[in-house]
Amino acid sequence: MPSNQKILTIQDISCFGQCSTTVALPIISALGIETAILPTAILSTHTAGFKGFTFRDLKEDIPSIVAHWEKENIRFNAIYTGYLGHQDDVKEVLELDSKLNEGPLIVDPAFGDNGALYGGFDANYVKAMAKLCSQADILLPNLTEACALLNIPYSEYPSDEQIDEILLGLTKLGAKAIVLKGLGKDHKQTGITVYSNGIRQDYRHDRLSKSSHGTGDVFASVFVASLIRGLPLLESAKTAADFTYQAIKATQNDPTHWYGVKYEPLLTKLGNKIDGLLK
Repeated sequence: MPSNQKILTIQDISCFGQCSTTVALPIISALGIETAILPTAILSTHTAGFKGFTFRDLKEDIPSIVAHWEKENIRFNAIYTGYLGHQDDVKEVLELDSKLNEGPLIVDPAFGDNGALYGGFDANYVKAMAKLCSQADILLPNLTEACALLNIPYSEYPSDEQIDEILLGLTKLGAKAIVLKGLGKDHKQTGITVYSNGIRQDYRHDRLSKSSHGTGDVFASVFVASLIRGLPLLESAKTAADFTYQAIKATQNDPTHWYGVKYEPLLTKLGNKIDGLLK
């Protein structure tokens, strides 16, 4: 593994609920990468299933944080963005990327799922996010987000031809490589498709009966760490998909743990797996 690798992750902090920064920071750090954070907002919990959560927008703090980093000559080997929360954050992220990033920009759009946008987002946010996605070295959308970015109808089980059209559309948008998530031919299957340099590679597995919050963040965090550690694009995506599957499986029989997935006990085994793949 290259020494002194530093990743910056830009997304909100949901203090409780196992998503966004509270997933990215521990996972990427546990896998051997120094991880800095730039929070776009702070919430008491995530917004799925909790009522009366607190929310504080931190976008006004971002310029001064970036200015301080620039003064201190702080640079990063990759930037990974997740849930931003406000369309104005896109401009700040693009400026930060141009000033402080010496490696890939990895973008998880994080604005919708299951055919709908998350609460608080609208067409203007999607349009702003498209500008960020157009600059991504690697784009990590789920099917809902991909369709919204391209302004095309959402289909829960797209055909191979429809998937090809989506991949081509995202490439024309500007993304250099794509990991498209949440794909399956029916309710029994799900998986990912990786697209880079005109080559499409599919990876599918059984769909578990229970869905869980924060799994997109778990996937993205494992993917980013695996990639920066040195695994190829497809192997990083497969490693992230397998880990996410196991985390959901480890959680699905515990009704008290509805707010996220129990990924923490699996991290040691994941680290050993990545070490083995890199030998």
